[in-house]
Amino acid sequence: MKLYAIGDLHMPGGDDKPMDVFGENWTDHVAQIFTHWRERVGEEDVVLIPGDVTWAMQLRDAVPDLQAISDLPGRKILCKGNHDYWWSTLSKVRAVLPEGMEALQHTVADLGAAVVTGTRGWSFPQPGEQQTEEDERILQRELIRLEIGLQAAVRTALGRPIVVMLHYPPLYDQQRDTVFTRLLAQYPVHTVVYGHLHGQAIHAGFRGVHEGIRYMLVSSDSPKFIPAEVPLDAE
Repeated sequence: MKLYAIGDLHMPGGDDKPMDVFGENWTDHVAQIFTHWRERVGEEDVVLIPGDVTWAMQLRDAVPDLQAISDLPGRKILCKGNHDYWWSTLSKVRAVLPEGMEALQHTVADLGAAVVTGTRGWSFPQPGEQQTEEDERILQRELIRLEIGLQAAVRTALGRPIVVMLHYPPLYDQQRDTVFTRLLAQYPVHTVVYGHLHGQAIHAGFRGVHEGIRYMLVSSDSPKFIPAEVPLDAE
């Protein structure tokens, strides 16, 4: 088994929503992703999709996109992104997922070679910035969800690598000490994959090892619409 990750697929959701506002490289981006996916991923592999799966507004409109992803090789594991308005409750999402697809929301998936947990995450204050009360409330909720997932992952992993999926960046290249990194550092996390950043904003994302944890930015245009392999070897 190989482990891959690619986020922000931004499937159409029944609507022709142009993505080239982020650059010409987004032209026919779904076809690009699917082509690279079939070339790279085997049926025995696992692909993590950390949010922004489809532009669908309603769950029923997301089903064709989910089925199209399901038809690709490998086992797929999803978490929620900020544009996944179709994602209401975890139970409702799981009820419509095609075979070979799983949804995580501070829950755990056992891959055999590794254990995965995930949640959406949220934006955190930049230096000198004030958050609204609502943003702070959501941030604290997501931190609680992340810790619940991490605790469950530790109980399940029994020494195997723990991989975390977040949609929002848990850190930036110029801001590595955050509420998320401080929480993640309290647990034996091997790798964190995250998305959300596109276009020029990709350069703000941190990619590398921070406090012993590997961070990978996998929003689809970051790895050029190619599923990125997540190494499970020791650092």
